[in-house]
Amino acid sequence: MACMKAHATCPWVLAIAAGLFVQFLAPSAFAHQYWLAPSRYQVGVGQVAEIGAVAGTGFRGERKPWSPLLCVRFVARTSRMLDLTRAASPGDLAWARFAPSDAGGAMLGYESTFTPIELSAAKFDAYLKEEGLLAALAARTRGGASRPGRERYRRCAKAWLAGNDPSRATIPLGLPLEIVPEAVPGSGADLRLKVLWMGKPVVRALVKAWRSPIGATNAPADPEARDSTAVVWTGTTDAGGEVAVPVTRPGEWLVSVVHMEPCRDPAEADWESTWASITFERPADRSAASR
Repeated sequence: MACMKAHATCPWVLAIAAGLFVQFLAPSAFAHQYWLAPSRYQVGVGQVAEIGAVAGTGFRGERKPWSPLLCVRFVARTSRMLDLTRAASPGDLAWARFAPSDAGGAMLGYESTFTPIELSAAKFDAYLKEEGLLAALAARTRGGASRPGRERYRRCAKAWLAGNDPSRATIPLGLPLEIVPEAVPGSGADLRLKVLWMGKPVVRALVKAWRSPIGATNAPADPEARDSTAVVWTGTTDAGGEVAVPVTRPGEWLVSVVHMEPCRDPAEADWESTWASITFERPADRSAASR
C-alpha cells in the first residue's frame, strides 16, 4: 500500500501530525506515567490507527501534542525501520496514522530529550521510594536528604500494534532504557520481558503493570474520560534483567520501569532519570493476538 506522505514503497500508510510543546507531567511522589496510545492495537491490513501519547496515571491522563524540540527519535519497526518524524508538523494530538500492508505488526518507539524539575526533599524521597530507586535514595540519605531533589528526566515509550512477526516485537529499538518483550505481546498468559539500560540488562529493577478493559469496539477508551486504574502487578528483574508479567486477563496493558543515576551535567541537576513504558493489548480471543 502506498504511503500517504509520498513514501511510495512504505509498508504502512503514514500521515504524521504533531503539536508544539509536549509538556510532560513531572515525576512526584505520585508519579505520572507516559505512554504511546494507539486508537486500536488490533489493526487489520488497510485499517487506520491513530497514534498519540498520554501522560497520567493508570490509563487516565492528558493527551500530549508533539514537540519536535523534545523529540530525539520517533520510529516504527515494520518490515523495515521507519522514521516517523519526517512528516511531522507541530500542533496535532495525533502523532501518526497507520494502515498496515501486512500482518506482521509494528513496534513503535519514542525517545524524548531531558526536562529539568526540582522537588522538595520530602516529595523527592517519597518518589524514589515509590519507584524502587533505592540506590539514589541511599545516596541522598548518606549525604543528608534535607536538600531538594534536582532532577532531569526523559521518556522512552513503546507500543505494539499486533502482528505475527515476533522479530518486530523482540528486537530492541536501541532506546536508552527499553522494555524488550521476548515474545509477541498479548500472545500468551505471561509476557517475559527484559529491561535494558544502554543495551545491558538491569538487575533488580522495579517493573509495574496496569490493565484497562477494551470494549466491543476494540478501541481503548478516551484517556481523558476514563477512570484511573490501580497497579495490578509489580515485580523485580532477575540477574539477567528479565521478569515475567502475568497478563492472563484481556485488555489494554501498560508496563513501566524507571532508571536513575547521577546527572552527567551537575550544573543542571543532581540526578537524571529515564522512564520506559510499553503498551499492548491482550485480546479476549487469544488467537487474535497472532493474526
